[in-house]
Amino acid sequence: MTDSYDGLTQLGRPAAIPNSPDEAVLERVPNPRADAAYVVRFTIPEFTSLCPMTGQPDFAHIVIDYVPGDWLVESKSLKLFANSFRNHGAFHEACTMLVARRLVDLLAPVWLRIGAYWYPRGGIPIDVFWQTGTPPEGAWIPDQGVPPYRGRG
Repeated sequence: MTDSYDGLTQLGRPAAIPNSPDEAVLERVPNPRADAAYVVRFTIPEFTSLCPMTGQPDFAHIVIDYVPGDWLVESKSLKLFANSFRNHGAFHEACTMLVARRLVDLLAPVWLRIGAYWYPRGGIPIDVFWQTGTPPEGAWIPDQGVPPYRGRG
């Protein structure tokens, strides 16, 4: 590995799923094309957390788009971070914003948006959307491609 990857603690070695998002370590690597306004997309179609009131599982399809600045998120660390929510009790909005804020704090991206498409709880789907501001000019921002929840029919 090159020197820019020497500080990574999870990539290329066994790493257990953290017990909570607070214990999860998000890691970053230098952006080799910080001069270009390009979009990186991560899709987490099987995101799981717990209802903080009942302890029942909640499921979401999360799409994260960002235009990187000097840093890229290391994808294995993102996977472990996302999986750390499986025993974490929080409302949909709190989970969504925790993911977004941790990434913004780590990466200081040019722009970031998150779409969290939560499956129904109590018969009502809850979708949570947030972005840091206006996308940079010249960046192609595709639709997230997740249809609204329509049930079985």
